[in-house]
Amino acid sequence: MPSLGIPGLFGSPILGAVDTKASNIFGDFPVTNSIVVAAIVLFLVMKFAKKATTNMTLIPHKAQNFFELVVEFLYTQVEGIVGKRMAPKAFPLIATIFLFVVLSNWLGLVPGVGTIGFGTEVAPLSVKYISDPLLRPATADLNMTLAIAITFMVVWSIIIVRDIGVGGFLKHVFLAPSGLGLGGVMKLIVGGIFLFVGVIEMLSIAARPLSLSLRLFGNIFAGESLLHVMGDLTAKLPFETPWFVDFLGSIAFPIPFYFLEILVGLLQGLVFALLCAVYIQLLGGDHEEGEHH
Repeated sequence: MPSLGIPGLFGSPILGAVDTKASNIFGDFPVTNSIVVAAIVLFLVMKFAKKATTNMTLIPHKAQNFFELVVEFLYTQVEGIVGKRMAPKAFPLIATIFLFVVLSNWLGLVPGVGTIGFGTEVAPLSVKYISDPLLRPATADLNMTLAIAITFMVVWSIIIVRDIGVGGFLKHVFLAPSGLGLGGVMKLIVGGIFLFVGVIEMLSIAARPLSLSLRLFGNIFAGESLLHVMGDLTAKLPFETPWFVDFLGSIAFPIPFYFLEILVGLLQGLVFALLCAVYIQLLGGDHEEGEHH
């Protein structure tokens, strides 16, 4: 029968098992536990942004000062990659992705996320599996990471087409640079090579959502699984331990890895946002500026 499970209490701690599939928390209504966490992240970001930008003053208050610090830091980093011309167009997208990914990663480390919910008591071990947690890290759900990556690619397409046009995009991908000074047979050979490379480049662009989403999902899901395994070490001992030993072990053993996962959460957000910025820079960076004038 389904039962409410809390790690380290009422017998053995939760087993180190994390389901790859998010669970609907309202029956058949299509709202999963990862969507709930994503909604919480969005609410917190918008709430803080509203607080920081309400009644702004020349001498900023604490919330405004921190908000301006974050925005200025992120804008500087984006500008350093895509250039001054493209930075205003790319910054809203990249900054939003970075903040959402990092905060989603960190919110997944809050005690109770992924460890409180409904599960099944398994005989003869009498161990509670939490198969349906009430909250699940948003970025530990492949559907969520794939949605972020696809959203980026759609907005990326709009930015690039508005910047260089469809013809400019096709020219950049398939045609050889005009400054090579080649002629005759050599021009045809080089043109054929660049056409072939262009086909490979199009396949690479099509695969970007998959590579972006799998990289983020794999790292966060692995970290979530690691924390569950470390919290379950006492249950793997060859002898029975008292409930309070299980409880203390489920807290003490994962603690060192929490600090590691805090760093991983930040690094994965940086990597995701950095790759997005690089993809924009490859076609719309300032190195192309001379072709637009």
